[in-house]
Amino acid sequence: MRIAVVGATGNIGALTTAALERDGHEVVRVSRSLGVDLLTGAGLDEALAGVDAVVDASNAPPADRDGTVAYFGTTTRNLLAAEQRAGVRHHVLLSIAGADRVEGNAHYAGKREQERLVTAGPVPWTIVPATQFHDFAAMVASWTEQDGVASVPPLLMQPIAPADVAGILAEIAAGAPRGRYQAIAGPEPQDLVDMARRTVEARGHHVKLVPTWSGLFGPEMAGNALLPGDGARIAPTTFDEWLATQR
Repeated sequence: MRIAVVGATGNIGALTTAALERDGHEVVRVSRSLGVDLLTGAGLDEALAGVDAVVDASNAPPADRDGTVAYFGTTTRNLLAAEQRAGVRHHVLLSIAGADRVEGNAHYAGKREQERLVTAGPVPWTIVPATQFHDFAAMVASWTEQDGVASVPPLLMQPIAPADVAGILAEIAAGAPRGRYQAIAGPEPQDLVDMARRTVEARGHHVKLVPTWSGLFGPEMAGNALLPGDGARIAPTTFDEWLATQR
């Protein structure tokens, strides 16, 4: 198949591209750095010519809630309209498990807007809600680190390996549209502060971690809010196995 990956230069996009190519598909890489602008639509029609399916693994630049919703809304409308013109038969959206359970976070609000537009849109679709990735904890610590100190919220999550996410996206993109897919998650619940501590140690980075609810993640994300719930598809790679690749 000829499959476009939107956000192809990002972490998940690059891994999904590699997984699709390993399976023998022709991949069209879509990103701003490669000359396709989702925000303006420039280059989209050319990129999607002859494409059978699209995997949307794009992200939004940091912004407040309204800005993030507006960005995801504009880019998703542009993408779906171009797909309809090109005759694309399957739109696969990578989303977040539990996006409907967290109101205050800007990124979650943007993903809900994406989901709304895709489900009401003109292209047959599959939405794949994933839990946070194994590298999420170190990413959060990097966002807040200052003078050797980083604040990390004590979140409970069931993280999934980025390569496992990519493999599932590649598998789904090659098949028929499935509507809302079950949540995908890693095999074990983890504490975000402990994940951050172990990741920075494995990478040889020295930073003091301070557990706190201040910042981007509030108490509404505590408890089971970020867990996948019953019926999730459990990917095989454990956090320990992923961590061994970071040393």
